[in-house]
Amino acid sequence: MKHILYILSFLFSFAVFSQNQALFEKANTFYNEGKYAEAIDNYNAILDTGNHSADLYFNLANAHYKLSNIAPSIYFYEKALQLAPNDADINNNIAFARNMTIDDIDVVPDTGFSKLIKTTTNKMSFDAWSKVSVGLVFCFVVLFLLYYFAYSTGKKRLAFIGSLTALFLVFVTLAFAFHKYSLDKKNNPAIVFAQESKVKSDPNTRSEESFRLHEGTKVQVLETYNDWKKIKLSDGKIGWVVSEDIKMLNDF
Repeated sequence: MKHILYILSFLFSFAVFSQNQALFEKANTFYNEGKYAEAIDNYNAILDTGNHSADLYFNLANAHYKLSNIAPSIYFYEKALQLAPNDADINNNIAFARNMTIDDIDVVPDTGFSKLIKTTTNKMSFDAWSKVSVGLVFCFVVLFLLYYFAYSTGKKRLAFIGSLTALFLVFVTLAFAFHKYSLDKKNNPAIVFAQESKVKSDPNTRSEESFRLHEGTKVQVLETYNDWKKIKLSDGKIGWVVSEDIKMLNDF
């Protein structure tokens, strides 16, 4: 019975893959013909099956950009970047899309040691830092065994120094891994989808208006309260917006 279920599952997955591939090619054809709305419909149909990829998000963003849909284009470029952060084409196109936004928000840069730590931490993912740590643990064990069984004083000294170095690097990479995990956990970005959103000082309609945001602006969500989201801008400003005005980027 289990074998039959496995076979059926495989056949279903293959059928979905074939269908999505056909939809992707059809959407690309529409895009090349300048039929961007039709292309978007087909790309969205693939998303509805639970399929996600950097190429899919990138093409979907390009189609929205051609229609001057500011918020959706930036949203899907950002989704593509989450899966392929070093892709030159995505980074290039999202820069053009951001030029369509109204809000001009300054970025408060990290400086000094804090900037160095953050930059180094973001060089790799949490999983990559963890794998490096495991590899260094293995090196430490091998070098320690060489130290223990070596007869030559010179070899013992080199193995001992090497094992201590590997152990030190284990703690360093583990620190970077947990720091990366912490940064990723705090990273909760969203894109403003409302044409204009009133940012309030408190999570209610009667509170004072702090400032306004427009479609396509990227924010960080700090907190949720009922139908409100507490957001923070790159320049440090904080306020509350109605949840329906923004769309979370970490939702897949």
